[in-house]
Amino acid sequence: MATDTPDLLHGPALTPVALVKAMTLAYRARGMDPSAALAQAQIPPHKLNDPRVRITAEQMEAVSYAAMRELDDEALGCFERALPWGSYGLLARASLSAPSLGVALKRWCRHHGLLAQAIALSVQVLGERAEIVLHLRTDPGPMAELSVVSVLRNIHGLASWYVDSRIPLQGAQFPYAPPPHLDAYPVLFDAPATFEAGHATLAFDARYLALPLQRDEAAMNQLLQRALPLTVRSYRRDRLLVQRVRQVLASQPLDAHNAEDLAALLNVSARTLHRQLKDEGASLQALKDEVRRQRATELLLRTRRPIKQVAQASGFQNEKSFIRAFRGWTGRSPGEWRSEHTA
Repeated sequence: MATDTPDLLHGPALTPVALVKAMTLAYRARGMDPSAALAQAQIPPHKLNDPRVRITAEQMEAVSYAAMRELDDEALGCFERALPWGSYGLLARASLSAPSLGVALKRWCRHHGLLAQAIALSVQVLGERAEIVLHLRTDPGPMAELSVVSVLRNIHGLASWYVDSRIPLQGAQFPYAPPPHLDAYPVLFDAPATFEAGHATLAFDARYLALPLQRDEAAMNQLLQRALPLTVRSYRRDRLLVQRVRQVLASQPLDAHNAEDLAALLNVSARTLHRQLKDEGASLQALKDEVRRQRATELLLRTRRPIKQVAQASGFQNEKSFIRAFRGWTGRSPGEWRSEHTA
């Protein structure tokens, strides 16, 4: 017999049910019953007390949507006041005209402070590292994890959507003890995580802040019809991947001999690395050749280092492979090329 009930159990169950349990506390605080929202998401109430239970992304979206509607609070009881339905849409729309991601995020953080005083958000740049920083101004008690996780996933998802690019995280820290479902954090944030910090942060390459926004009003209207998947969407494209690969190859040549090592340094899989480079019209071998050649020619011109040392500093494991590659680039051996250009 046909049914209109959506299959919310399709796909991997990776999200900790503890986040849903925190949502039910908002219901209890208002004298309301969360049973209908749990039923819509196909989450048996008795499973809320089992820290081992995981739910699918579709279930998380369903229960969040239902709870926000029933409570008329997009913050799900995390702040000192309810954020009526549409509040986060207003924040997203208010930043859409920004000339760059950095301006958009700073504007979003500033406007969020007008809606809720319980947390303070800011964007900080420390050299090549950017951080979205979240300070808890009041103790949210058992709502701490939900408030921090939901806001950080919201702003990270929105940032990626603004620039239509995967923004890989370099690290994340949280102002509470490691939860029983610690193993779920690589799924929630895909970054090395630390706990019991003074405040929460998401760290990423500061160069993403200079990217222009890729979205317009029509795209925003479409997004706001179903914005919750932002927090679980995986973007294939990384608009700065080629630059990041060049940087790692140049700064850590001895640690990036093969795709697996390089991918680990970039916090992606080797398969993802090759696929995303292909999407950007580049290849790992071409980038390696470009960076190595630039480094080698610079050392040959500006230093008197022996060829063996130049080979090592350029990322080659031995002198013979360096000489062979250099002949392929220039038609000369490194020694011959140096003599011709430094005479």
